[in-house]
Formats: sequence, structure tokens, C-alpha cells
Amino acid sequence: MLKTVHIEQEHMVAYVRTQLERLFPLPDMPDLTVLVRCMPVALKRLHRCINEVKLWAPDRFDVLHSTQYCIFLYYLANTIWKETGERSVCTLLFLLNKALNGIDLFYEIEMPEVFFIGHSVGIVLAKASYGNYLVLYQNSTVGKNHGVAPVLEDRVIMYPNTAIIGRSHVRSGSVIAQGVSVINTDTPGDCLVFSGSDGRILFKDVKRDFFRDFFN
Repeated sequence: MLKTVHIEQEHMVAYVRTQLERLFPLPDMPDLTVLVRCMPVALKRLHRCINEVKLWAPDRFDVLHSTQYCIFLYYLANTIWKETGERSVCTLLFLLNKALNGIDLFYEIEMPEVFFIGHSVGIVLAKASYGNYLVLYQNSTVGKNHGVAPVLEDRVIMYPNTAIIGRSHVRSGSVIAQGVSVINTDTPGDCLVFSGSDGRILFKDVKRDFFRDFFN
């Protein structure tokens, strides 16, 4: 069973509601009772993610852990979107996540069941295809080019200040080194992606399993 830290789980709806009402004091605030309906599913999705991340204590959700709360707000907004199609509350949750954690992660995006965020500030994610066991660090960007979005298979790491743009197919086991941009380029998988001295993207075989650092 998932235990919430700093607040009882039955108070989670009131906690989120208060944040939304304080940050967005709209005279025509949308009906927030949808939070009650969708909260259990969102917490169940978060529980699965937390228990797969090696760096986090299993079965514990700390609402003051910014990364865990960032992922929770995404799951809550995405769950509401999928179960009700209601946009107003989802938009408020998206904006709350952006305000608190500096991340641009729209509620319609299908993120994987398990992913890890090192630091959320400056992360921008487009509507692309995301595989499981994704690792994201600050200022990483996934974006479209002329309307074409990339595909990220399972087990991809994006270290700080990286980008995956356009018609790129990033295959499983690709580790994007800090500061590297993959633009309209495929990766072979099980590789370290880095920039050569001439600025071209190069691939090296991975010598160890980076993903053991992050996931159980």
C-alpha cells in the first residue's frame, strides 16, 4: 500500500484543491470534484513508478519531494483527461506543475508507466512516442520538427541540456550525453551518444548498464 508522507492520503484531494484555488483564484473555477474520482487511479500509477525507481523508498510518496510530486501531477491530469475528457481541470494541473516544477508536460502526452526525473526545471516534452524506463534531467527537450515527432524506445537516458528533435528514432539503451542534440537522426541502441570534435554525433558501445543506477 502506498503511504503518503507529510499528509494523510485521504487529504490529498483537499491539498491539491487548495493549491489550485490559491494559485488560480478564478471567478468561474471549474468543478474540482473530478479530483475525487480520479485520485485513486493517479496514486496507483504513481505507486508503480515509485517502486521501480531505485533511488526512492518503496511504497512512500513524499508530497514535498518535488520530483515525485511533479510526476504525480502529470499522472493526475492525464488520468482525468483519459477518464473524463475534461480539459479545464487538466489545464490547471498542467499549469500548477509548470509553476511549481518548471516542467512543460502537457496532460495529453502519453508518458510511460515508469520514468524518472532527476531535476524537472527546464524540461519540455512534445507529443512524441515515449518508451518505458525513461530518464530525464534538467533542460532536456523532446520536440517536433516540421510536425514530425521523434520515437523514444524503452530505456533511454537524456542527461542535462540534451534534445531529441524531429524524425529521430532513439532505440533502446541509448544514453544521450550532456549537451548533445539528436536532430532527425536515429541511434543504434545500447550506445552512448556524444558529440565529436567536429560537432557530429558519434556512437560508442556502452560499457556498463547505466539503467541499474536508476531502476530496480
